[in-house]
Parts: sequence; C-alpha cells; structure tokens
Amino acid sequence: MGEKKLKIIFIVLALFMLAVLLLIGRDAGISGDEEVHYQHSELVYKYFSTLGADKSSLDTPKTYLQYYGQSFDNLVTILIHWFGIEDIYAFRHLMCSFSGWLAILVTALFAASIAGYGAAILVLILFAVSPTFLGHAQNNLKDIPFALAYISNVYYSLKLVFSEEKPAGKTIFLLILSIAFAIGIRAGGILVVFYLGFFMFLKIVLDWIAHQKINVELLKKQFFLFAGISVAGYLLGLATWPYALQNPLLNPWKSYQVMTHFPVTVRQIFEGRFDWSDFHPWYYLPKYMAITIPVIVFSGLAAFFLNTRKNYTSSQRVQLILLGFTILFPIIFVILKNSNLYGSWRHFLFVYPGIILISALGIQAFLIRFKQRLIRNATIGILMVLSFHPLRFMAANHPYYYLYYNQFTGGLKGAYGNYETDYYYHSMREGAEWLQEYLKNKPNKSEIIVGGNFPSQWYFRQNKDIKFVYFPYQNRSQYDWDYAIIANSYIPPFQLKNKIWPPSNTIHAIFVDGVPVCAVIKRLTQDDLRGIQEMQKGDNIKSVLFFQNALAQDPQNELICYKFAESLMASGQDERAEQMLKSCLEINPEYVQALVLMGDLALKQKTIGKAAGFYEKAIQVNRKYFGVYPKLAGIYAETNVAKARKVLRDCLKLNARYIPALEAMAETYRETAPEMAGKYDKLINKLK
Repeated sequence: MGEKKLKIIFIVLALFMLAVLLLIGRDAGISGDEEVHYQHSELVYKYFSTLGADKSSLDTPKTYLQYYGQSFDNLVTILIHWFGIEDIYAFRHLMCSFSGWLAILVTALFAASIAGYGAAILVLILFAVSPTFLGHAQNNLKDIPFALAYISNVYYSLKLVFSEEKPAGKTIFLLILSIAFAIGIRAGGILVVFYLGFFMFLKIVLDWIAHQKINVELLKKQFFLFAGISVAGYLLGLATWPYALQNPLLNPWKSYQVMTHFPVTVRQIFEGRFDWSDFHPWYYLPKYMAITIPVIVFSGLAAFFLNTRKNYTSSQRVQLILLGFTILFPIIFVILKNSNLYGSWRHFLFVYPGIILISALGIQAFLIRFKQRLIRNATIGILMVLSFHPLRFMAANHPYYYLYYNQFTGGLKGAYGNYETDYYYHSMREGAEWLQEYLKNKPNKSEIIVGGNFPSQWYFRQNKDIKFVYFPYQNRSQYDWDYAIIANSYIPPFQLKNKIWPPSNTIHAIFVDGVPVCAVIKRLTQDDLRGIQEMQKGDNIKSVLFFQNALAQDPQNELICYKFAESLMASGQDERAEQMLKSCLEINPEYVQALVLMGDLALKQKTIGKAAGFYEKAIQVNRKYFGVYPKLAGIYAETNVAKARKVLRDCLKLNARYIPALEAMAETYRETAPEMAGKYDKLINKLK
C-alpha cells in the first residue's frame, strides 16, 4: 500500500483515537494527587493575578508542591478561570486526555519520519492496547504531559541535529516548547537540555570521524543554536513556576535535589509485602514495567532487536541508539541512586512512548523481512491474540484501565494482594455516585457524614446535607461517620488475600476483573467511637462495655480489638486483654500497635524472650515504627549491650533526630563511657 493511502488511514485513525480518548476521560475519577495539585494551581493563579503579592504558593511544607513546576496544572487552571468553567475536574480530565493524545501523535510522527506511515499506524495500535498509559491519560496531569514533553524533545532534538537541511523554524520552536514544558512540569526535565547538547556533540564527533576535519564555522553556529534554544526553553519553562521565579538559577536546582530524594515515603504492597517505598528492592521499577506492559509490546521489542540490521540508514541507526539511551538512562539512573519510588511506574510513563516506537518498528521490520503470506498472516494472527488480553480488560473494566496486569502475574486476579491495584483511588467516584443514589431512597436526615480514605467531597458538592470526613481505613472507629467509601489502597495484603476486606458491613462493592477495589460501608454502631471517648476520659469500665457491644456488631475491626485490649489492661484484666490482642492479630497479623502491646504485656509478665519476639516482629512489619526500638534495645541491654546499640543505630539511621533512641543510646554508655554519653546528651539538648 502506498504512503499516501497509509497517511490517510493514519490521519483517520489518529482523529478517531482523539475522539475515543476524550470520551473515555469523561468517566475518570479524581486521581490520588489531583486535588492537592489543583489546590496548589489555585495558589499559583493567585500569585500571578496579584502580581506576586500573594505568596502562599511558596509555602508548602507538607506537600512540597512549591518544588513542582506543574505547568500543565497551572495552565489548565488559568483556562478554567478565563472561561469560567464550573466542572473543574471534567475539564482537567479533558485536557489530560488531549495531552495524552498529543504524546501518541508525536510518537507516531516520530515513527513515520523513520519508517513511514505504516510504522505510525502500528504506534497508534500499540497505544490503543496499552491500558496503563490510557488509564493515566484520563486524569494524570503530571506524568502524561511530561511524557508528551519528553518524547517531543527527543524527536525534535534528533530531527534538528541529524537533518541534512537547514534547521526549520518550526522544528526549533517546537523544540523550545518541549524543553519549556519538560522543565515547567518537573525540575528533572532539565535533563532534556543535556540530551540536546549530547546529541549535538555526538554528531560533531561522527562528522569528524567521517571527514577527519571539523567545520569551525558550523561548530560556532551549532553552539549558538544550542545556547539559544536551551536558554529560551529554560526561561519559558519557569514562566508559570513562582518558586523558580524567585531565583531562576538556584531554586530549580534546589527543586531537582528535593525531587531526586523525595522526602515523602508511603507504604505500598510489592511482592506480597507491605513496606515503605524507600525500602523497595532495586528492581521495583523494571519489575512493575514487566508485569503491566502488554506482552504484545514486548514481542515488538524482541522483533526489533532481531530484524533491524538492514532496515535503516547509518544515521537512523544512530538516532535509534540515542532513543534507546533516553529510555534506559533514567531507569538505570534511579536504580543506581536508589531513589524513592512508589505508585507502580507512573513516574516513568515518559519513557513509554519511546518503548512503543521501538516496538512498532520491530513489528514492521518483522513483516518486511518475512513477506510470505503464510508467515505474515500467522504473525498478524499472533498479534491479534496478544492484543486480546489488554483489550478484553479495558472493555470489561471501563474506566479502570490503569489497574491492568499482564499474563506474567495471571492478570489482576494474580496480582491482587501481591501488588498495588487502585493506588490512585479511581474507584472513589463510582462509589460516591452509587452512595448518592442509595441515599435518595433513604429517610431524610439533617446531616449525613460520609467518610473515606481519600477526599471525595467534590462528588457531593451538589448535596449540602452531606458532610465528608477523611480517615485511614484502619482508624475508622476514631471518627464520626454514617457511611464510608474505601478504596483498597493501604489495605494490608493479608486482609485482601483472606477476604477480610471488604468488611462485613459493606453495602456495595466495586469489582474490577472479579476482585474488589472499592467498598461502600455502612456504620452499624457508634459504640466503638463512644468507647474511645470514654477511654480518653479515663472511664475504662464504660469503655469496656462499649467495645464489647461494638465488637459484636463489627467483628472484623482490628482497632476495636486493640482499643478493647488497652481498656482491659488499664482496668487490670491482662488475661482478657491478651485474648483480645490475639483476636486483633487474627484480623491483621501485621497490626504493629497490637504487636507492641503484646510485647509490653509479655514484658509485664516477665517473659522476656516472648516480649523481644513481639518487638522484633513489629520492627519487621514496620521498620519506621520508631517507638518500639528503645523497648527492644532495653531488653537486649540487660545481656548484650552491643546488640542493643545496633538496634538503636538501626533506628537512628531512619530517624537521626528521634530523641527516645538517642536517650537510650546515651544510657548504654553512661557507666562504661561517660564522655560518649555526654555527647549524646548534648545532641539531645540541642534537639529539644
């Protein structure tokens, strides 16, 4: 088929894909980071609308969002204000879908420039069967726009550097725009400037090798071109970033340092273990990519490495090697830096367009190499079979595409409880919409309190009788609420695998591929809250009665068991307390507070070894539960001071300012090395 016909097919498919992406984005829920980024974009808007007088966007000690350029969020919020858009999140999702489509389009044009529109069509097809990318294209206004900026920069940088013709103004303009976009979204986007410089340097070296001389005049032009593009892109990238504008040279560098070692860590499930993100194994990122990218894409990559030798010119081969470098370098860099990673590989979606491009070229190269009808038809048949798994998942589980796992894990069912599923809280929207319909048929109440483990008040904005309260699921008994919407994020893997979650008081559950990802639960009693309130007043007799009643209504609530045990211990009923703690650990074997309390109880009963075992288990479960380290060290200090100090050093490696551990360390030296104890005492006094 001729290139003209292929181009027409490509244009039709690309426009159809745009329509589909805009359509599916309408059903997206609010993503896990979206509310805080939108709120910060409002602060940024105030900064500019007051000509810098309102500096609230520069003070973000909890979210660290001052260090994000988040230019796409900011630009979308500006449009929201200019056009008076009321459905804020619907518009945000529309714009996100559009940026996702642009990333796909640029990748396809990149493919067309190398191998024609047949390769561009394959790019569209491979993106169409990529649930993770399409899922994030619904509502991820950080990672998807950054993917657009990244692939655009690689494309236009290579086009500028390796073109035999005079650089076109359009190419230079789009390259500047892509650099600005990358830097404006993330400080790490400065990397694309180094890519451009590296590409130019390599081209000069290759020309010198080929001609054994250097064109000095051309070298000067290249230098000024690089400098002009880089400076223009850099400054434009800071245009919507208040923090960077305070000091355009120093502050972006500070931001880059913060982002490289991001201070916020979260606990997530990986390989069946619930652990902190800064302690995931080095292969966290490549494994997540391996188990969530469709197998058809991997087949294309394999075909590329087996069938590319004769398909490209020497210049194209160099460009493809550099494209591969831009994919591998960031991945290798964060592995070597031992960076804090979480949320699957969403922070690295920017390398996916390049992966798709290489995969599409591989499939095309295979079809070109084997022209026999039987082999071509068999290949197309195999590709259709490989496409079925991700296509079926998306068709059956709209709009939860980003929850996709490939055949390497047995799909989402195989991944459930072993890896994160709805870590971005997409299902909260469907849960909120179902609850609103449910409440329409219930008797009116002056105020209904809806709780949840993710802010959902936006979905209830039209209903003034509903109040929202946020709480972690395990702490639900400590709050006043009538109904709750709980996504399965931060739920212990034991409870997921053993069907302890969703709880028995669930009135509606949302399933994706047969596994529950969200539960709407109804509170059956307030006695758990009353019991906690009575405990706080010091009335343990009343609290015991309340907890006893609450547990009869809500038997799978580990917090009730734990608080019940605390109340029993306070009233001298240690034996009953121990039984209640055992019940708590049957519901959640990794409930660290219960493990520590079991250790305290064992210590009280003089069973030292048993106490140490519980404390060790608590540290194994949650290494950042700092309060248990001095307890365990206190046990070891009786017989093995060196072991006690090692425990305390482990604690201080995680939190060097934790005073109880410093105090315990000082005590281990008090008699044998008073000068060392004195040093710790001075440090403690400085921290207090």
